[in-house]
Amino acid sequence: MRVSSELLLVGSLPSDSTEAALRSAAGFFGDLVFALPDGETGLRAGWVSYERERLVRPNAGVVTVQETGSPTGLPRHAYETPVFAVRPGVTELRFDSWPRIDDAIASYAVFTALRAEGVIAQGLRFQVGLPFPSSAMNGFKADFARDYPVAGRAFEDLAAREIARLTAAIPASDLAIQWDLAYEIQDVERVLAWTCEGAWERFAGPVTRLTRLIPSDVLVGYHLCYGTFPEWPMYEARDMGLLVRMANFAVAESGRPVDWLHLAGPRYLRSEDRSFFRPLVDLEPGGARVYLGIVLPIDGAAGLRRRVDTASRYISDFGVARYCGFGRQPGADGTQTMREHARVVREAGVRQARPAR
Repeated sequence: MRVSSELLLVGSLPSDSTEAALRSAAGFFGDLVFALPDGETGLRAGWVSYERERLVRPNAGVVTVQETGSPTGLPRHAYETPVFAVRPGVTELRFDSWPRIDDAIASYAVFTALRAEGVIAQGLRFQVGLPFPSSAMNGFKADFARDYPVAGRAFEDLAAREIARLTAAIPASDLAIQWDLAYEIQDVERVLAWTCEGAWERFAGPVTRLTRLIPSDVLVGYHLCYGTFPEWPMYEARDMGLLVRMANFAVAESGRPVDWLHLAGPRYLRSEDRSFFRPLVDLEPGGARVYLGIVLPIDGAAGLRRRVDTASRYISDFGVARYCGFGRQPGADGTQTMREHARVVREAGVRQARPAR
């Protein structure tokens, strides 16, 4: 097992800049984690709204069918996002470059400067979160059955090229890549009205095709989540069965080692619901470190302990994380939110999880 830390930072640290995010993350979490993300600041704070605006909208082969219905211009939920379609007569799309990779390479320069300064400890990796295809291309709602295959192929071609660029720019020993999946989970759950048949393949195909392209010395993980747009969760599952099924497939079929798995947990009311956590007995992580997304902002260390105790009936060794990123979280400011997150994890003492039984 190449990852063994107590805590995973999912990604979207609440800071105004990459430097501020990395300084805060190093200060609050440096002794708890194996890698530091750069915060998903600026336009990336809206997660795949970044791909909608910087990748899809400018493409000459794409037309905008409908703009957001939000009075502020900022989508408040999934049905207020812009709607795109492949331009009539276009059978293939091409995205020349991925702005998210440009940002990652620029953020790595900040990371190395802070490490040289002693702010970031030696041995911590730089973590890059990349959306999976259906999450990145979720704006093709006008005629999903017609347009998504075209958009999905173009995105996978882009991802393959840009993974090579990213791994050429950042040494493998410094890099950790996390695949972020939210729309994929909801797609398989059949709760997205605009999608069509083939949801499992939209998840499974990229697992088999993309992850194997990442050099083996780079750490790789999967973040499996139900999303927070506009609140957690966008869809509440009956149990963790689907996440376990998807995680097992990812471990078995990625074509290279999977180093960590993040599985989102339940709402606080289900903290002691054994039926929710019971599918964890079927999890087959191989050499991956399992992180359960059971740190909630609503009930502190006591709530986390309850969820740790319940999960420990079905899995013997795991770390913890927030159920998703820090986006759209309560708190007076981002610094308070991160400070509280670190305090709760330390106070809960998650390494004391009971053996499975």
